[in-house]
Amino acid sequence: MATASPPFISSLNFTCTSFKTSLASSSSSFFTPNLLRPLLSLSVKASRKQVEIVFDPDERLNKIGDDVDKEAPLSRLKLFSPCKINVFLRITGKREDGFHDLASLFHVISLGDTIKFSLSPSKSKDRLSTNVSGVPVDARNLIIKALSLYRKKTGSTKFFWIHLDKKVPTGAGLGGGSSNAATALWAANQLNGGIVSEKELQEWSSEIGSDIPFFFSHGAAYCTGRGEIVQDLAPPFPIDLPMVLIKPREACSTAEVYKRLRLDQTNNIDPLTLLEKVTSNGVSQSICVNDLELPAFNVLPSLKRLKQRIIASGRGQYDAVFMSGSGSTIVGIGSPDPPQFIYDDEEYKNVFLSESNFMTREPNEWYKEPASATATTSSSESRLEIVNEM
Repeated sequence: MATASPPFISSLNFTCTSFKTSLASSSSSFFTPNLLRPLLSLSVKASRKQVEIVFDPDERLNKIGDDVDKEAPLSRLKLFSPCKINVFLRITGKREDGFHDLASLFHVISLGDTIKFSLSPSKSKDRLSTNVSGVPVDARNLIIKALSLYRKKTGSTKFFWIHLDKKVPTGAGLGGGSSNAATALWAANQLNGGIVSEKELQEWSSEIGSDIPFFFSHGAAYCTGRGEIVQDLAPPFPIDLPMVLIKPREACSTAEVYKRLRLDQTNNIDPLTLLEKVTSNGVSQSICVNDLELPAFNVLPSLKRLKQRIIASGRGQYDAVFMSGSGSTIVGIGSPDPPQFIYDDEEYKNVFLSESNFMTREPNEWYKEPASATATTSSSESRLEIVNEM
């Protein structure tokens, strides 16, 4: 990804008489004798008494650039943008504004995207690129909306180059776009000197998405309202509890799922009872209810069959199997491995698979990228295709 850092100069000419003076007087780490010695190729012509300095195009130069960046104001960031699952999701009513009230235990998991941010010389436009087709890179993208919101709220005049390395599938019920927006707000604030609080970022974020405020929790939260009322929780599960995510090629339209929702067909269990049970006893099939499963299964009947087959073939392998959000990802908690039929049946060729686990973040820090992660298709082929780069 291109950054705002200046390109390194391939060669510089200095007269011999000024060469030592230049080295002695320069305050830049680029021109210290220790750094130059392994990089120099010197040729002195008697007639012109000229020294030619040639920089080797290798990683040593990148290290020098990184050292300079450490001394300069922050101008670029690389951040992890994790997704979430809904351990349980109750829909408790419909609001006058057309949205639905919900009560849900959200938890961040270790599957996520990576986003690079750099300050742009532009004073009028952010520039977004991504590694997958089908993801909008204009004002429809929540990253662009988040950066615009930040400037509107703070009066900042800074614009950005952004590259999104997408690993979270879309239309999956995992909140990948919402996480991207929260990450963009965090990045913008850091690159503007941290001028506002996390609490302000969280409050502002609800203007562009109901799930975005959750990501300003520390990883686990009980969310109500449209999802924007966030009650931070201590992690209710072991962080290393494994899970597998299985998403068929078909996506679920959130709007279509809610359109088919009937409140008289939802669960009647009190969500606070679910919260108490899950924090006391951990994950179980009876706790992981999702009121959006039935309408999602009506939209995508094959999703219901997938869940049923995972439960039947798991033979106790999973503590719970459920759909996340409005679908179409099915989550199996308790094991990182999918059932064998996912690999054997032609119907499930190229479904998205990822092992994962729960994760949290430290106060005043963003989420840290796991040391390793596995996200593949059932045919073991990469699902990512480079479409453009900054």
